[in-house]
Amino acid sequence: MSAEWDRLLSVLDLKPSPESGDTTLVGGNLDLDYHRLFGGQILAQFVAAALHSCPGKSVKSLHSTFVKEGLTDSPVTYKVSVRHEGRSFATTQIDAVQGDPARGERLIATATASMHVPEDGPDIQAVDPVPALLDESFERTIELLPWQARSADDLDDPAVGPPTYELWMKTPEVPEGRAECIVAYATDLTLIGTALRPVEGYDQRGNGTVFLSAVTSHTLWFHRPVRTDQWLLLRQHSPILTAGRCFGRGDLLDADGRLLVSFAQEAMMRGLQPAPPATT
Repeated sequence: MSAEWDRLLSVLDLKPSPESGDTTLVGGNLDLDYHRLFGGQILAQFVAAALHSCPGKSVKSLHSTFVKEGLTDSPVTYKVSVRHEGRSFATTQIDAVQGDPARGERLIATATASMHVPEDGPDIQAVDPVPALLDESFERTIELLPWQARSADDLDDPAVGPPTYELWMKTPEVPEGRAECIVAYATDLTLIGTALRPVEGYDQRGNGTVFLSAVTSHTLWFHRPVRTDQWLLLRQHSPILTAGRCFGRGDLLDADGRLLVSFAQEAMMRGLQPAPPATT
């Protein structure tokens, strides 16, 4: 396994605070070239905190709001409050903060996790079939994804394209209870790039230089148990980019076409300039 994969697994190992026990968990950060935390790390740690709070239940959905940017030089503290827990369902509120409580903490993100004990019942879905797995000639190296990835499209290409994107992905073997965290991490990376595809002359590499974007909210729904150490298809599209915001949604399916996870995201988008009118 790569050092980046090992580090990702390590930051998912949240530690109870000595002062507050299981109600406060502390997580480390990924080593990045820029000072801002990657939102996918926070989403993954939110899932880890939720699973820690209600043993025996799985995460049914996670609704997250990003308030301020997180900084890589300070660990993230997750304050967990179980607002309700019954035999089948539970609701957990999680606040992600940074800083010294004595000097003032900064709230960087907050989430509500809905938990559930899976039950028997009808198993019906209505989704488009998945295409055949792309071969090795479509392999891509995607920043912040320390695992195998294949795609026919390149979000680093500024050429105009439809606001859609498909990515095949497969991770190394994942420790028990961490697959949902890895999924949350992966769903945060490419929706902004997907929204940019119809905008001439822009691609996701320009964030922070030629334009400014930041995720404001992200929601996941976990439909079925998931394993990431087999090929999965991340299929997503962005139906709207307007008013300084973009919105995208997507699904995660296995190679047999079973819908495992759905997700949606809104992000701030500033600094994009319309293309000049065509000359005749």
